[in-house]
Amino acid sequence: MTQKVLSNIDKDGNATIALNRPELHNAFDPEMGAQMITTLKQLEANPKVRAVVLMGQGKSFCAGADIEHMRKSARFTKEQNRKAAFASAQVFHTLYALRKPTIARVHGAVRGGGVGLVAACDIAIGSRDATFRLSEVRLGILPAMISPYVVAAIGARHARRYFLSGEEFDSAEAYRIGLLHDIVEFDQLNPRIGHVLADLYCGGPQAIVAAKRQIGRVAHADITETVVEDTANTIADIRATAEAQEGLGAFLEKRKAAWIEPASQKKTKKKG
Repeated sequence: MTQKVLSNIDKDGNATIALNRPELHNAFDPEMGAQMITTLKQLEANPKVRAVVLMGQGKSFCAGADIEHMRKSARFTKEQNRKAAFASAQVFHTLYALRKPTIARVHGAVRGGGVGLVAACDIAIGSRDATFRLSEVRLGILPAMISPYVVAAIGARHARRYFLSGEEFDSAEAYRIGLLHDIVEFDQLNPRIGHVLADLYCGGPQAIVAAKRQIGRVAHADITETVVEDTANTIADIRATAEAQEGLGAFLEKRKAAWIEPASQKKTKKKG
């Protein structure tokens, strides 16, 4: 089987997932989707992994759905189409729900499902050359599977424009509407992501997992007494954890918390 998704974990627990169909601008097909889900689940289960960076090999981040697969799907039965669509939808949800921080490293062309991958990540850093398009309506379809993540990222108002027009927009517009968190020159993508990773690692690993979960619980909830009580119970529970006690102790003692230094730095210090 061709490796359409590559992965790597460095000595500090930084994991990278690379979409590996550069000759097709990393267009998605069922095989790539299945490999990505498997890879994400493996990284999630690996205690050494602290964060996951998603990128595309070659000139583009991701050109969306594979044209050849789309051509075949036109001959599918309704049930076959439903099964194929559900399998694809699981890629975005697996990425979105991952219990590790995720960062999209965005460059070049980003189309359709590629926009969904960017939106499903916790943080998105793009290069100035990146261009985006939700062109599904121009093919007589719609961006249904990615809509929860894209609408959550850019809001319903901007989604109305770009879902309906299918027009291309640049990195500056992606930043303005909230799809990208930051824009840098292409050669600064890796250094900028390195800075973001360093900031992430200042937080307790379990606290980060809980923070991701909390956002999902309150993002669209009315601020009722039940929600207020739930937030109080949540912080009370986490304050009692060993990680929280270590964080508070480090703050009071004016030292770094145990989780901050990467494993490689600790080993270097021991050798010295």
